[in-house]
Amino acid sequence: MAIEFSAEIPQLRSTLATISAVSDPDALRVKIAELSQAASAPDLWDDPAKAQVVTSALSTAQNELKRIESMEQRIDDLEVLVEMAQDADDADTLAEAELEFEGIKKDLDQLEVRTLLAGEYDAREAVVTIRAGAGGVDAADFAEMLMRMYLRWAERNGYPTAVLDTSYAEEAGLKSATFEVKAPYAFGHLSVEAGTHRLVRISPFDNQGRRQTSFAAVEVVPLIEQTDHIEIPDNEIRVDVFRSSGPGGQSVNTTDSAVRLTHIPTGIVVSMQNEKSQIQNRAAAMRVLQSRLLLERQAEEKAKKKELAGDIKASWGDQMRSYVLQPYQMVKDLRTEHEVGNTGAVFDGAIDDFIEAGIRWRRSQDREA
Repeated sequence: MAIEFSAEIPQLRSTLATISAVSDPDALRVKIAELSQAASAPDLWDDPAKAQVVTSALSTAQNELKRIESMEQRIDDLEVLVEMAQDADDADTLAEAELEFEGIKKDLDQLEVRTLLAGEYDAREAVVTIRAGAGGVDAADFAEMLMRMYLRWAERNGYPTAVLDTSYAEEAGLKSATFEVKAPYAFGHLSVEAGTHRLVRISPFDNQGRRQTSFAAVEVVPLIEQTDHIEIPDNEIRVDVFRSSGPGGQSVNTTDSAVRLTHIPTGIVVSMQNEKSQIQNRAAAMRVLQSRLLLERQAEEKAKKKELAGDIKASWGDQMRSYVLQPYQMVKDLRTEHEVGNTGAVFDGAIDDFIEAGIRWRRSQDREA
């Protein structure tokens, strides 16, 4: 069916206007000017941590403004292309315009999703932990598949990552793994991935070739910042040191450099072993522990508000997505009903559509609540 450009192009402009109203390009330009001035200070790199914050914020603001401004130009160019195609009655140019329209529409949808990320910690970087659940060696293998999926997703989007901890299973796969995604709004995007994931397939570890169902849990917390003021008294933490395991480097497996922190009041346990020194591992573990406590505090506050409002409806189910490789191939999100048949692409990091659907679903749930 042919696209009604006379109606669709104004709709694209209307959607972009809504996005611009939220993103506020003028405020972005002011912010860029201020950050550019800070970034040009001769003593900026005397404090590398502060310099990293400034340069990262500048890059983010510039990219956000560029996305909005380039979208305005693309819509203008599309309008010209449509007029040329219609004046010349050129079917090939009209087909080109239709392809460009679909591309603009998809990119606008992604920009619109960013405007839905208005939660208190949505703009933060993310700390992701994946744990093998029920299913034995298949679950451990599934945990490793999920870790690769998220790391490939980050790579596709140009987001830096850092693996903080890996605990390898005996036969194959991972017992657990923790990594950071170092990009603005990483938490806002990945927070909808938190929950229980299920895999159904013919087990490669079963010599009888039987179908196996296995589970893995994904936890996502926002990266702690100095302004969050999460103070943990020393008497509430138990510190254990041990020798790192798994395929490490020259020194990582030869000293007691790995650190395990246990927060006694809550029972939260954080292990770090991927840095070379005990001091580095302890600092990384403390940062993740503070992040988890921050998210727990937010959840408690949200639960209290719901209780006061008389809302007893559950917000998330335990099992949020199924990956089926046998007897058919399908990945389906059980909250949003979004599904795809190309399981290979999903495990290779093509999960933007699932994340977008999850963000929109969460926003609708918040509105209903």
